[in-house]
Amino acid sequence: MKICVVGGAGYIGSHTVCELIDAGHRVIIIDDLSNAAKSAVHSEASFYNVDITDSRALDTAFKVECAAEPFDAVMHFAAKIVVPQSVENPSLYYYNNVEGTRSLLETMVKNRCKNIIFSSTASVYGETETGVCGEETPTKPTNPYGETKLAAEKMIAWFAKAHNMNYCIFRYFNVAGAHRSLKIGLWHENITHIIPATIEAAIGMRERLIVFGNDYNTPDGTCVRDYVHVSDIAHAHLLAIDLLQKNRSEIINLGSNRGFSVKEVIDEVSKRRPVNFEYGNRRAGDAAKIVASNKKAKELLGWSPERGLAEIIDSDLAFRQKKAKIG
Repeated sequence: MKICVVGGAGYIGSHTVCELIDAGHRVIIIDDLSNAAKSAVHSEASFYNVDITDSRALDTAFKVECAAEPFDAVMHFAAKIVVPQSVENPSLYYYNNVEGTRSLLETMVKNRCKNIIFSSTASVYGETETGVCGEETPTKPTNPYGETKLAAEKMIAWFAKAHNMNYCIFRYFNVAGAHRSLKIGLWHENITHIIPATIEAAIGMRERLIVFGNDYNTPDGTCVRDYVHVSDIAHAHLLAIDLLQKNRSEIINLGSNRGFSVKEVIDEVSKRRPVNFEYGNRRAGDAAKIVASNKKAKELLGWSPERGLAEIIDSDLAFRQKKAKIG
């Protein structure tokens, strides 16, 4: 099939491109490289350097690729994702995450593309009574990042109804780890994701890890999250293509159904390398506990994570050591 991957040079997008190409699909990447390096563009994919908020340039790229036949599916990974930054600069997040999605959907309609797979987030749930989220859990985001993702979700559903489109919205929990080749992984300055940040503190890439709060209502006082290996997330997107071919539209959690606290992550990394860390103040917008129910993913896609926390940490550690040339 012919698949358009918007944000295909980014962290999750680049891993999904690898899975798609390994499975024999033709892949077209659209990415403005604002949060990715050109080296992350797969050599076997076609590439357009386009910002999705630039509707004219986006439409031009689609017209070239869809002149003979439309894309079988469009995967949308292009978003701003840093929670504290969204609190400080909500305008940036609404423009990129909401306006960018509107621009993409409008372009899809113009070019007869009917199927979209959207990269959403567990942040749409916000604080819940139990901290365990099923797809039916009320959505109450606690930060602009989650709000913009939820707004994009709703827009996709309305576009689908108006234009006879199909969608699969994936609500990710915490994605981490690196590709088995160690050629791609999460790599940029000022990483805020807890697993790579902890590993950086362990191998000397940062002086220490700051843990944002140890007074949450959790067993050890630190935030609890559900961690999933990026390659497991990527594989779910291939399964979603088959779902869309059946003219189904669904919202599906992608998580492990198990939570680990920040302190437990530090303890697991410390089994490999000691971690220098200290406790700081809470960050604005952080919920105490967010863990997925992945029952729906199992039932509809036959999907569940194959890799646990230890393998996630091992892969990120190996990637970071290779990239930074640290033994």
